[in-house]
Amino acid sequence: MSDARRRRTWLEGYSLTTAEILYHLPDYPHLLQTFIWQQHDLFPQLPELRKFLAFWQSRLDGPLHSVKVMHCQLLKPADLRAVSGDFLLH
Repeated sequence: MSDARRRRTWLEGYSLTTAEILYHLPDYPHLLQTFIWQQHDLFPQLPELRKFLAFWQSRLDGPLHSVKVMHCQLLKPADLRAVSGDFLLH
């Protein structure tokens, strides 16, 4: 991805999203395999991940077991703001 496109996607609210996908092996359905997917995506709608999972279900043989999503908005600490002034109770 070019720097200009990366900056544009950041301005639109896109940031790095990681998904851990567990799926059943087609020949051995009792076994699970892991696939890691990373892409810049828009949280919480996740249109890129949804498009990829739709492709997976329509074109690939391994049925999905579960998907775990990690995104910076899920992991970052709460936003804090400094407030000027003192407040006294009683």
